[in-house]
Amino acid sequence: MNQAGSISRKEIIRGIVITLLINGAVPFVVYEVLRSHMSSIAALSIATVIPLIDNLFSFIKRRKMDVFAVFMLVSFLLGIIMMCIGGSERLLLIRESFVTGILGIIFLGSLLFPRPLIFYFAIRFTVGNDPDKTSAFADNWQYAYFRFVLRLMTVVWGLALLGESAVRSILVFKLSVTQFLVVSNFVMYGFIGVAIVFTVIYRKHSQKKFKEIISNKTQG
Repeated sequence: MNQAGSISRKEIIRGIVITLLINGAVPFVVYEVLRSHMSSIAALSIATVIPLIDNLFSFIKRRKMDVFAVFMLVSFLLGIIMMCIGGSERLLLIRESFVTGILGIIFLGSLLFPRPLIFYFAIRFTVGNDPDKTSAFADNWQYAYFRFVLRLMTVVWGLALLGESAVRSILVFKLSVTQFLVVSNFVMYGFIGVAIVFTVIYRKHSQKKFKEIISNKTQG
């Protein structure tokens, strides 16, 4: 039983790594290689084809979109677009924060839909593409506490990304370029780190409480 769980986790991790490579790393490398031989727009168009094909294949195979892969694709496109945009030195310094700010808005905007973004991330990171486990996970949506937990996590990640974007955008105009380069990564990883720590701790707490809710309902 533990071996099966271990294999499942390995498959999930492998799937996530492959998604990150196909939708982020590989297109970026292709773009960097091609843009010295052609226009940035042409290079971007070719690089984008790779994750688009992967998403299309996933949709045809599973009859549903891989939300995590689509999110990675959007992140990649936003990053490349920001790189293509010129401007002042300070604008170039905070272009990454524009990306995280937009992603934060996407997180918060997903709260307006039937299920928030973290719901799909949770599926990708906990059950992978196993249809039975995915169905069992989705069934938990009937519980109010389960919905509350995922929506709260979505809010935390959205605010963390927006907070990082806002703080770095302010600092770039308050500090010298050298000072900003020193502190900017601390700000970025600080906000992301806090969100990750919150997610890990709160997930353990909420899992325990959710099991109690399920147990009480079963006994009732």
